[in-house]
Amino acid sequence: MPTFARLPAPDSVAQLVRWFWIPEWCLPAGQTSRQQLIAFPACNLVVEPAGVGLAGPTTGSSYRDLTGTGWAVGALLRPAAVPHFTGAPAVLRNRYQLLDLPVLRERVGRAMLGPDDPPTRHRQAVDAFAAWLTGTVPPPRHEALLANRMADLIDADPAVRTVEDVARRLCISARSVQRLAARFVGLPPAVMIRRRRLQDAAQRLRNDPEMTLADVAADLGYSDQAHLANEFRSVLGLTPGAYRSRVGPTVG
Repeated sequence: MPTFARLPAPDSVAQLVRWFWIPEWCLPAGQTSRQQLIAFPACNLVVEPAGVGLAGPTTGSSYRDLTGTGWAVGALLRPAAVPHFTGAPAVLRNRYQLLDLPVLRERVGRAMLGPDDPPTRHRQAVDAFAAWLTGTVPPPRHEALLANRMADLIDADPAVRTVEDVARRLCISARSVQRLAARFVGLPPAVMIRRRRLQDAAQRLRNDPEMTLADVAADLGYSDQAHLANEFRSVLGLTPGAYRSRVGPTVG
């Protein structure tokens, strides 16, 4: 089965990358492994053997069917890094755009073909990726760092449930929050908040089989269980109960 590693971003790129993720697989001929996830509302810069691509923010669940042998090294970008790779992240919603970055592909690929020990190989790949980013992406300025703060606040504080909550915490207007999200994320801030709550709900459903759907809804501020169920269906296309019983979905 495919393996999946998540590595923290080195300090040198902490304002540009949330974390790095590395799947590897070697499947028998004719076998397919479908990987499903509820993606964070962010862009990913992904290096694979064939090249480099930018995956835009998603509006629903996604999956990829893996076959044969392969690997990928992805960087979950923080908002501050996004304008360096695209001036219109909203155009990349649910899309994957190939980028002409041969130096990045060569450096990361060389590391992934290195030591047989996976942790060592992964660390070398992340170090190569981070070094390329440091040498390529200029240090983020004030507005970019404010966009990072906006995303961190939405991701980390379950008490933030509206755009106005975000605006008050950042001491800016709700319209300014919307502009930051449009330029640096590509999704409306309200969608970012709903996605965070849905990720929290999915994690609780996976990790605590004894917790009722009603309790999950109440803890996360949904008006009732039906509200939670509607959110699941709109993003994932299935009910919370069906999600809980399905083997394999992950948050990444």
